[in-house]
Amino acid sequence: MDHFRGEPLVTPTEDLARGAAGGDAAALDELLQAIGPEVLRRCVRFLPCREDAEEAAQDALLQVARKIATFQGRSRFSTWLYTVVANCCRQKYRELKRRAAEQPVAIDTERQVDPRTTSVIAGSRLDLLEALDRLEREHPQLVEPLVYRDICQLDYAEAAERAGIPLGTFKSRLHEARKQVRPWLTAAS
Repeated sequence: MDHFRGEPLVTPTEDLARGAAGGDAAALDELLQAIGPEVLRRCVRFLPCREDAEEAAQDALLQVARKIATFQGRSRFSTWLYTVVANCCRQKYRELKRRAAEQPVAIDTERQVDPRTTSVIAGSRLDLLEALDRLEREHPQLVEPLVYRDICQLDYAEAAERAGIPLGTFKSRLHEARKQVRPWLTAAS
């Protein structure tokens, strides 16, 4: 917010996103260049293995290019982008998990790797990603609050807006999501 007028600050990225959403191809190209490093940083939070994160980042940028017209500017572009990134990372994890099940790889016992917290194949936080998958199966309405607040690290108001629910409901669901996931994560360690 602008301290002096109480108006939201519009960043160059927000302007580029609005232009791209309106069909400006040059704005889309510039937007993709501008957000690339941030998208990769966000992907690394989900998928610590650099190669997996890079693949997810490319998928996210492709989704932005394909779906930018759906960005209507009602929320900040960064909020919309975090949703795209989170979904692409979770999809990449599912793909890696499926591939690992189809082509198992022997675990290197010399490397002291805990397979519950790190995938030898993907380098991913398996405990967290598995917990998200389980939460989605058992309590799908709790996934967005947990992803937006704890993984994407959006502030409460922005995360509630992105989830499309009132702030009080968002906080309640986040509390419940954390309560559900906590024993799954501690049981894995």
